[in-house]
Amino acid sequence: MTATAPEAVAALRVLVVDDEAPARARLRDLLGDVAGQQPNAIVGMAANGVEALRLLDAAAADVVLADIRMPVMDGVELARHLARLPAPPALVFVTAYDQYAVQAFELAAVDYLLKPVRAQRLAAALERVRARRAPPAADVLATLATRARRHFSVAECGRILLVPVAEVRYLRAELKYVTARTAAREYVLDESLVQIEQEFPRSFLRLHRNCLVAFAAVAGVERAAERDGQKEAEPRWEVLLRDLPERLPVSRRQWPAVRQALGL
Repeated sequence: MTATAPEAVAALRVLVVDDEAPARARLRDLLGDVAGQQPNAIVGMAANGVEALRLLDAAAADVVLADIRMPVMDGVELARHLARLPAPPALVFVTAYDQYAVQAFELAAVDYLLKPVRAQRLAAALERVRARRAPPAADVLATLATRARRHFSVAECGRILLVPVAEVRYLRAELKYVTARTAAREYVLDESLVQIEQEFPRSFLRLHRNCLVAFAAVAGVERAAERDGQKEAEPRWEVLLRDLPERLPVSRRQWPAVRQALGL
Protein backbone atom coordinates (compact mmCIF):
# COMPACT_ATOMS: atom_id res chain seq x y z
CA MET A 1 0.00 0.00 0.00
CA THR A 2 1.13 3.52 -0.76
CA ALA A 3 1.34 5.85 2.20
CA THR A 4 -0.94 8.86 2.02
CA ALA A 5 0.96 12.13 1.94
CA PRO A 6 0.18 14.44 4.87
CA GLU A 7 -2.04 17.39 4.10
CA ALA A 8 -0.24 20.67 3.56
CA VAL A 9 -0.55 23.07 6.47
CA ALA A 10 -2.42 26.21 5.45
CA ALA A 11 -0.53 29.46 5.80
CA LEU A 12 -1.69 31.67 8.62
CA ARG A 13 -2.69 35.13 7.44
CA VAL A 14 -0.85 37.58 9.70
CA LEU A 15 -1.40 41.28 10.36
CA VAL A 16 1.51 43.07 12.06
CA VAL A 17 0.70 46.14 14.17
CA ASP A 18 3.45 48.24 15.76
CA ASP A 19 4.07 51.99 15.78
CA GLU A 20 7.83 51.53 15.26
CA ALA A 21 8.95 50.72 11.72
CA PRO A 22 12.05 48.73 12.87
CA ALA A 23 9.80 46.54 15.07
CA ARG A 24 7.46 45.86 12.15
CA ALA A 25 10.43 44.99 9.95
CA ARG A 26 11.82 42.60 12.57
CA LEU A 27 8.51 40.77 12.86
CA ARG A 28 8.31 40.57 9.07
CA ASP A 29 11.79 39.03 8.92
CA LEU A 30 11.07 36.63 11.78
CA LEU A 31 7.85 35.48 10.15
CA GLY A 32 9.91 34.67 7.08
CA ASP A 33 12.43 32.78 9.22
CA VAL A 34 9.78 30.55 10.82
CA ALA A 35 7.70 30.03 7.66
CA GLY A 36 9.16 26.54 7.27
CA GLN A 37 7.84 25.54 10.70
CA GLN A 38 4.73 27.68 10.69
CA PRO A 39 3.62 28.64 7.18
CA ASN A 40 2.37 32.20 7.15
CA ALA A 41 1.60 35.11 4.87
CA ILE A 42 1.63 38.77 5.90
CA VAL A 43 -1.61 40.44 4.80
CA GLY A 44 -0.71 43.89 6.09
CA MET A 45 1.39 46.05 8.40
CA ALA A 46 -0.06 48.90 10.45
CA ALA A 47 1.28 51.56 12.79
CA ASN A 48 -1.69 51.59 15.20
CA GLY A 49 -5.03 49.98 15.92
CA VAL A 50 -7.05 52.30 13.69
CA GLU A 51 -4.90 51.44 10.66
CA ALA A 52 -5.16 47.76 11.57
CA LEU A 53 -8.97 47.79 11.57
CA ARG A 54 -9.00 49.55 8.21
CA LEU A 55 -6.70 46.92 6.76
CA LEU A 56 -8.90 44.15 8.12
CA ASP A 57 -11.83 45.58 6.17
CA ALA A 58 -9.91 44.79 2.98
CA ALA A 59 -8.03 41.63 3.94
CA ALA A 60 -9.00 38.98 6.48
CA ALA A 61 -6.39 37.77 8.99
CA ASP A 62 -6.08 34.65 11.11
CA VAL A 63 -3.81 36.30 13.67
CA VAL A 64 -2.88 39.85 14.66
CA LEU A 65 0.53 40.52 16.19
CA ALA A 66 -0.05 43.78 18.06
CA ASP A 67 2.17 45.99 20.16
CA ILE A 68 0.51 47.15 23.36
CA ARG A 69 1.72 50.73 23.66
CA MET A 70 0.87 52.66 20.50
CA PRO A 71 -0.49 56.14 19.75
CA VAL A 72 -3.99 56.76 18.33
CA MET A 73 -5.20 53.29 19.42
CA ASP A 74 -3.18 50.90 21.57
CA GLY A 75 -3.16 47.12 21.44
CA VAL A 76 -5.64 46.57 24.27
CA GLU A 77 -8.26 48.85 22.70
CA LEU A 78 -7.64 47.16 19.36
CA ALA A 79 -8.29 43.80 21.03
CA ARG A 80 -11.61 45.05 22.40
CA HIS A 81 -12.73 46.08 18.93
CA LEU A 82 -11.49 42.86 17.32
CA ALA A 83 -13.55 40.84 19.78
CA ARG A 84 -16.73 42.33 18.26
CA LEU A 85 -16.03 40.93 14.80
CA PRO A 86 -18.19 37.96 13.72
CA ALA A 87 -15.03 35.84 13.32
CA PRO A 88 -12.30 37.64 15.27
CA PRO A 89 -8.67 36.82 14.46
CA ALA A 90 -6.47 35.40 17.17
CA LEU A 91 -4.47 38.07 18.98
CA VAL A 92 -0.86 37.88 20.13
CA PHE A 93 0.38 40.86 22.13
CA VAL A 94 3.92 42.06 21.54
CA THR A 95 5.13 43.74 24.71
CA ALA A 96 8.10 45.21 26.49
CA TYR A 97 6.26 44.94 29.84
CA ASP A 98 8.15 43.53 32.80
CA GLN A 99 7.63 39.99 34.00
CA TYR A 100 4.85 40.88 36.44
CA ALA A 101 2.72 42.32 33.65
CA VAL A 102 3.51 39.34 31.45
CA GLN A 103 2.24 37.05 34.21
CA ALA A 104 -0.99 39.05 34.28
CA PHE A 105 -1.43 38.47 30.55
CA GLU A 106 -0.77 34.76 31.03
CA LEU A 107 -3.37 34.50 33.77
CA ALA A 108 -5.83 36.32 31.51
CA ALA A 109 -5.17 33.74 28.75
CA VAL A 110 -3.76 36.38 26.37
CA ASP A 111 -0.85 35.29 24.18
CA TYR A 112 2.21 37.52 24.22
CA LEU A 113 5.67 37.95 22.74
CA LEU A 114 8.25 39.67 24.87
CA LYS A 115 10.50 42.13 23.05
CA PRO A 116 13.04 41.53 21.63
CA VAL A 117 11.06 38.81 19.88
CA ARG A 118 12.85 35.49 19.22
CA ALA A 119 12.10 33.25 16.28
CA GLN A 120 11.32 30.12 18.30
CA ARG A 121 9.04 32.07 20.65
CA LEU A 122 7.18 33.44 17.62
CA ALA A 123 6.85 29.95 16.14
CA ALA A 124 5.43 28.68 19.45
CA ALA A 125 2.88 31.50 19.52
CA LEU A 126 1.76 30.68 15.99
CA GLU A 127 1.42 27.04 16.97
CA ARG A 128 -0.94 28.06 19.78
CA VAL A 129 -2.88 30.18 17.32
CA ARG A 130 -3.44 27.04 15.21
CA ALA A 131 -5.01 25.45 18.26
CA ARG A 132 -7.67 28.19 17.94
CA ARG A 133 -7.52 29.46 21.47
CA ALA A 134 -10.56 31.60 22.30
CA PRO A 135 -10.03 35.37 22.22
CA PRO A 136 -9.73 37.05 25.63
CA ALA A 137 -13.02 37.97 27.25
CA ALA A 138 -14.17 41.60 27.14
CA ASP A 139 -14.04 41.97 30.93
CA VAL A 140 -10.46 40.68 30.98
CA LEU A 141 -9.42 43.19 28.33
CA ALA A 142 -11.09 45.97 30.30
CA THR A 143 -8.95 45.16 33.35
CA LEU A 144 -5.78 45.25 31.22
CA ALA A 145 -6.58 48.65 29.72
CA THR A 146 -4.36 51.45 31.02
CA ARG A 147 -6.60 54.22 29.66
CA ALA A 148 -10.15 54.72 28.48
CA ARG A 149 -10.99 53.81 24.93
CA ARG A 150 -10.84 56.55 22.33
CA HIS A 151 -13.42 54.83 20.13
CA PHE A 152 -16.65 52.92 20.35
CA SER A 153 -16.99 50.09 17.86
CA VAL A 154 -20.08 49.34 15.82
CA ALA A 155 -20.62 46.12 13.87
CA GLU A 156 -22.25 46.89 10.52
CA CYS A 157 -22.41 44.50 7.57
CA GLY A 158 -19.68 42.27 8.95
CA ARG A 159 -17.17 45.08 9.51
CA ILE A 160 -16.22 47.33 12.39
CA LEU A 161 -16.98 51.05 12.30
CA LEU A 162 -15.06 53.22 14.74
CA VAL A 163 -16.92 56.07 16.42
CA PRO A 164 -14.60 58.52 18.24
CA VAL A 165 -15.78 58.94 21.82
CA ALA A 166 -15.12 62.68 21.54
CA GLU A 167 -17.72 62.97 18.75
CA VAL A 168 -20.57 61.40 20.72
CA ARG A 169 -23.07 63.99 21.98
CA TYR A 170 -25.27 61.67 23.99
CA LEU A 171 -26.13 58.00 24.51
CA ARG A 172 -29.61 56.64 24.97
CA ALA A 173 -30.66 53.14 26.05
CA GLU A 174 -33.33 51.59 23.83
CA LEU A 175 -34.46 48.01 24.47
CA LYS A 176 -31.32 45.83 24.52
CA TYR A 177 -29.06 48.35 22.80
CA VAL A 178 -27.55 51.78 23.29
CA THR A 179 -27.78 54.45 20.61
CA ALA A 180 -24.83 56.83 20.34
CA ARG A 181 -25.67 60.17 18.72
CA THR A 182 -23.04 62.24 16.96
CA ALA A 183 -23.58 65.46 15.01
CA ALA A 184 -23.79 63.39 11.82
CA ARG A 185 -25.84 60.28 12.68
CA GLU A 186 -26.81 57.59 15.17
CA TYR A 187 -24.93 54.35 15.87
CA VAL A 188 -26.14 51.25 17.69
CA LEU A 189 -23.72 49.96 20.33
CA ASP A 190 -23.84 46.53 21.89
CA GLU A 191 -22.96 47.93 25.32
CA SER A 192 -24.75 49.08 28.45
CA LEU A 193 -25.09 52.64 29.77
CA VAL A 194 -23.82 51.50 33.14
CA GLN A 195 -20.64 50.13 31.59
CA ILE A 196 -20.07 53.32 29.58
CA GLU A 197 -20.78 55.55 32.58
CA GLN A 198 -18.26 53.65 34.69
CA GLU A 199 -15.60 53.73 31.98
CA PHE A 200 -16.01 57.43 31.11
CA PRO A 201 -16.99 59.26 34.33
CA ARG A 202 -15.29 62.47 33.17
CA SER A 203 -16.79 62.43 29.70
CA PHE A 204 -20.48 61.63 30.20
CA LEU A 205 -23.11 62.73 32.71
CA ARG A 206 -26.24 60.73 33.54
CA LEU A 207 -29.48 62.67 32.96
CA HIS A 208 -31.86 59.84 33.73
CA ARG A 209 -31.79 56.05 33.78
CA ASN A 210 -31.83 55.84 29.97
CA CYS A 211 -29.55 58.70 28.93
CA LEU A 212 -25.99 59.98 29.27
CA VAL A 213 -24.87 63.31 27.81
CA ALA A 214 -21.34 64.36 26.93
CA PHE A 215 -20.12 67.19 29.15
CA ALA A 216 -18.57 68.84 26.08
CA ALA A 217 -21.92 68.83 24.25
CA VAL A 218 -23.90 70.70 26.91
CA ALA A 219 -24.85 74.22 25.82
CA GLY A 220 -27.07 74.97 28.80
CA VAL A 221 -30.11 73.99 30.81
CA GLU A 222 -33.65 75.33 30.51
CA ARG A 223 -36.88 74.73 32.34
CA ALA A 224 -39.15 72.43 30.36
CA ALA A 225 -42.22 74.02 28.77
CA GLU A 226 -45.39 73.76 30.82
CA ARG A 227 -47.97 71.37 29.43
CA ASP A 228 -51.60 72.29 28.83
CA GLY A 229 -51.14 75.55 30.66
CA GLN A 230 -50.79 73.77 33.99
CA LYS A 231 -47.85 74.66 36.15
CA GLU A 232 -46.20 71.69 37.81
CA ALA A 233 -45.40 71.75 41.50
CA GLU A 234 -41.76 70.94 40.75
CA PRO A 235 -40.09 72.28 37.62
CA ARG A 236 -38.62 69.88 35.09
CA TRP A 237 -35.40 70.66 33.31
CA GLU A 238 -33.94 69.92 29.89
CA VAL A 239 -30.34 69.96 28.68
CA LEU A 240 -29.64 71.95 25.51
CA LEU A 241 -26.98 70.68 23.10
CA ARG A 242 -24.41 72.74 21.22
CA ASP A 243 -25.03 71.49 17.69
CA LEU A 244 -28.21 69.41 17.84
CA PRO A 245 -31.82 70.57 18.18
CA GLU A 246 -32.80 67.83 20.64
CA ARG A 247 -33.55 68.72 24.23
CA LEU A 248 -32.67 65.98 26.70
CA PRO A 249 -34.93 65.72 29.75
CA VAL A 250 -33.42 65.46 33.21
CA SER A 251 -35.17 63.25 35.72
CA ARG A 252 -36.14 64.72 39.08
CA ARG A 253 -33.95 62.12 40.75
CA GLN A 254 -30.87 63.09 38.73
CA TRP A 255 -31.42 66.87 38.75
CA PRO A 256 -29.42 67.58 41.97
CA ALA A 257 -26.41 65.62 40.63
CA VAL A 258 -26.71 67.26 37.17
CA ARG A 259 -26.90 70.74 38.70
CA GLN A 260 -23.84 70.06 40.82
CA ALA A 261 -21.85 68.53 37.95
CA LEU A 262 -22.60 71.48 35.67
CA GLY A 263 -21.91 74.05 38.37
CA LEU A 264 -25.43 75.53 38.29
